[in-house]
Amino acid sequence: MKRTVLCILVTALMGGLVLPAAAAGRGEKEADSTAPVLGLSVSTLNNMFFVTLRDGAQEAARELGVQLLVVDSQDDPTREASNIQDLLQRGVSALLINPTDSDAIAPSVHRANQSGVPVFTIDRGAHGGTVVSHIASDNVAGGSLAAEYLLQKIGGTGEIAELQGIPGTSAARDRGAGFNSVVSGSAHVRLVAAQTANFNRTEGLDVFQNILQAQTNLKGVFAHNDEMILGAIQAAEAAGRARDMIFVGFDAVEDALTAVADGKLHATVAQKPAEMGRLGVITALNYLAGKPVESSIPVDLQLVTAENVDHF
Repeated sequence: MKRTVLCILVTALMGGLVLPAAAAGRGEKEADSTAPVLGLSVSTLNNMFFVTLRDGAQEAARELGVQLLVVDSQDDPTREASNIQDLLQRGVSALLINPTDSDAIAPSVHRANQSGVPVFTIDRGAHGGTVVSHIASDNVAGGSLAAEYLLQKIGGTGEIAELQGIPGTSAARDRGAGFNSVVSGSAHVRLVAAQTANFNRTEGLDVFQNILQAQTNLKGVFAHNDEMILGAIQAAEAAGRARDMIFVGFDAVEDALTAVADGKLHATVAQKPAEMGRLGVITALNYLAGKPVESSIPVDLQLVTAENVDHF
C-alpha cells in the first residue's frame, strides 16, 4: 500500500525524475501517514555547507509531504554509527548519508543493507557496502578547476600551499587529486606545503599561521573548503601578507561569497549543497516508488570570482 501511494505522490508532484526548481515555494504538502520516512545523517551542522544541504533536503521533503529525520554526526564517526543505528531502529524507509569518513561509514552501510534499507550517499561516498545512488559534484574536476585558476593568477610560476580536508573523506581525496594533477604538470610551480586542517576554519587559521612562518615566498593557497581558506585569509591578514597571495576555496558558502565580493578571497568553486539535499530526497523517493535511478548523479560546479559573484 505504501509503495502504491508513494508512486502516485511522486508522479503527481514531479511528473518525472526531478522536481522542477520552479516548483519551490508553491506550497507544502502535509505528511502522508502512509508515506515513507527518510533518514538523513549529516557529517556536521557546524558548517554552513552542510546546513544548506540539510535545508535543501528538508524543503524537498516538505514539498513532497514526507517525513525526514535528520541527525548530526558532529564530525565523529562513532556518533555517526550510533545515529544511523538509531535511524534504522526507528524504521526509516531509506537512508541518506553524508559520511564523516568514507571508510568508517562502511559498517553502517552494511548494517542498513542487512536491514533491507536502501542507502544513498550525498557529497561524500562510502568505501564499502551497497549504495543505490551517490549524489555529488565532481570533486576531482573541481580541484582541477581551482588549480588552473590559481596557477593562472600567479603567472604560472612560484610556490603554493594546500590546506587539506578531513583525511579519509572522498571530498578531500578527490579535490586534492584534481588539484595536484594540475600542479604536478606545471614545471614552474612548486607545492611547498600540504597540511590537513580538517575542513575547519579555526584549524585553517592555525595551520596556515605555521605554514606562513616556514614559507616566506608563498604566492598562493588552495583549501579543500571555504572554512579553511577563510581561516587562512585571517592568518595572512594578521601577518601582513594577505595582499601578496592568491586565495582559492571550495563550496561557495555565504561567508566565502562575501569575501569574494570584498576582494579578500579570489575565487571559490561553487557547489550546490541545497540541490544535493533535494536530489537526495527525490532520488530516494523515486527508488522506493519503483522508478529507475542512476548510480551516480552529478551536480554542476562553477568557479565564482569577482566578475560573477553577484549572480550568486
